[in-house]
Amino acid sequence: MIDIGQTAPDFTLPQDGGAEVTLSALRPAPVVLYFYPKDDTPGCTKEAIAFSGMLPEFEAAGARVFGISKDSLAKHDKFRCKHALSVPLLSDEASDVCERFGTWVAKSMYGKNYMGIERSTFLIDREGRVARIWRKVKVPGHAEEVLEAVRAL
Repeated sequence: MIDIGQTAPDFTLPQDGGAEVTLSALRPAPVVLYFYPKDDTPGCTKEAIAFSGMLPEFEAAGARVFGISKDSLAKHDKFRCKHALSVPLLSDEASDVCERFGTWVAKSMYGKNYMGIERSTFLIDREGRVARIWRKVKVPGHAEEVLEAVRAL
């Protein structure tokens, strides 16, 4: 499990639109990684719209923002188009990055147990260390709280 102050695990993941993103290559910009369960579900859509709407403010603060889920690039592209999202989405189909960040967890719904992504956000500072962690995120007001934390770095 990752903790505040630790160096964030480096990774390279494919991004919607065909690019690849390597976390360490983004330095010295602060980076926001928000992990979400599934494209085009109510909570995930609201979260993506919130981060997209505030993306200019994150960029003005010097930060890069990325959403990460296990959905394919094709699903990400469809999700972005349907909701006019501007935040880049990364595909972790093998769940390797989710596991390294501790967001791939056992869940339970209606008595059924399964593995899934816990809605979590990580703020990584200019040196690549984890500055803040939000687990079991509630969507309303979350993007605003993350932006405040970015500005406080």
